[in-house]
Amino acid sequence: MTLIESLMKDMKAAMKAQDKETLTTIRSLKAAVMYYKIKQGHELTPEDELTVLASAIKMRKESLEEFKKGGREDLVEQTEHELAIIAKYMPKQLSETELEQVIIETISEVGASGKQDFGKVMKVLMPKIKGKADGKLASEILKKKLS
Repeated sequence: MTLIESLMKDMKAAMKAQDKETLTTIRSLKAAVMYYKIKQGHELTPEDELTVLASAIKMRKESLEEFKKGGREDLVEQTEHELAIIAKYMPKQLSETELEQVIIETISEVGASGKQDFGKVMKVLMPKIKGKADGKLASEILKKKLS
């Protein structure tokens, strides 16, 4: 089942349940997927779908940080709910230990020896963890490993 099919099925369920928050989130996600599909000019691959989902999550996490700084608890709660809905469509996320193991393997695969090899390692690492782990966390772990 493609992402669009899953979104449509869940959208119908949210309509029947009259769950407006879930419905709004799914509609915005569906719009983002359709926009990306039009922009690409072809049917989306699973990797393309992950790109759209990761972008939606990243955007909401950034908003969440700003809402917390501004003391907007109402928006914090709403954004956390949206993140939980979007997370259902993502593949199983790597634990921090699993992510660290992938990073260690990538460092040895690339032959990195210090901070100067950070970019080289990230270039190989990101396709491996795309949609399965947060790039910001991966970057922090990699910095620690290379120093």
